[in-house]
Amino acid sequence: MTTIAALAARLIRVPLTRPWAADVTSVGVIATHVQRSDGAEGWGFSWTPQIGAEAVLALLRHDIAPAAVGRSAEPGGAWQGLWEHLHEAGGGGVTTIALAGLDLALWDAAARAAGSSVSTLIGRRRESARVYGSGVNLHYSLDELVAQVERWVTRGFTAVKVKVGKPDVAEDLDRLRAVRSVLGQDRGLMIDANQRWDLARATRSLEVLAEVRPDWIEEPLRADDLDGHAELARRLGAGARIPIAVGENLHTAYRFAEVLRRGAAQIVQPNIVRVGGITPLQRIAAIAEDAGAELHPHLLPELSGQLALTLPGGAAEPWVEDVEDAGFAELGALRGPSPVVIRDGRLRETDHLGLGLRFTDGHFTTDDREEHR
Repeated sequence: MTTIAALAARLIRVPLTRPWAADVTSVGVIATHVQRSDGAEGWGFSWTPQIGAEAVLALLRHDIAPAAVGRSAEPGGAWQGLWEHLHEAGGGGVTTIALAGLDLALWDAAARAAGSSVSTLIGRRRESARVYGSGVNLHYSLDELVAQVERWVTRGFTAVKVKVGKPDVAEDLDRLRAVRSVLGQDRGLMIDANQRWDLARATRSLEVLAEVRPDWIEEPLRADDLDGHAELARRLGAGARIPIAVGENLHTAYRFAEVLRRGAAQIVQPNIVRVGGITPLQRIAAIAEDAGAELHPHLLPELSGQLALTLPGGAAEPWVEDVEDAGFAELGALRGPSPVVIRDGRLRETDHLGLGLRFTDGHFTTDDREEHR
């Protein structure tokens, strides 16, 4: 059996060109490097905006790496045992974010050893994936928001996502009317409340915002509020009929299954890093397909886009989210070219081995490398 021989991790702080908030001016990337007993190598990463990167690094170095050495290096082979090993520190969140660093590196190593990309190793179901323009734009002025949407239209996106949650829903409606005017009636418009509302406010707001025909409302309530989402879904089904999308702040397959079983959402959006990597993503995709729910991976198009090519179509072809000027290549964080290219609203892979994602030190703040064998 091929086993894990060593795991190293280092922290890179990557400044954002367009800060996501006054206190979110960078993202933390924890770059990982795995060595297998047969000499094959792989590179992966964990990721978190602003909060928790140092904790993820510590888990990788001091808890995951020593426990991983000697376990199976086959993709997915070590995941469940390591998740159980870490469970005392939490079933999801910082633990699954850290686990992704190893899981992605193992998938990368397996694909490199096979002389292929990860999507080829898994099996592509499509050669391109549709992409929507996205931005962290609630703090933008109306003119700035309209200009952003115009840039997305110029780039060929057929759908965009806009933040909502202003103190007065009338302002949200004014902004969305302006966005719809730019988009026309044929392009998609998704809206995202980022957990800002309670049930009563979400109900009132969505009755108003239904005018602009949103394709979905993302995270209308606190992600932990399962009962609230289930009740909101019931109310929307009887009224505005706007689908609910959740998932970027859900961390385990168990939680996704519970949400879908309760009818609390019709669309799931797992963040591949936050759920623990490719291995649990595949489990979540199977759960969504069985439930007849749409699945659209959250953020990280250089990673999510590759996996979107492999996901089952289920209720709909996966969408890939492209946040403006936030891609790793755009931020100058990659050693080589991006493994994906986005053009005319579609994502395609470029030629590469593994995941094709290796991070540079560059001018970024880094933490010293530490390796466990």
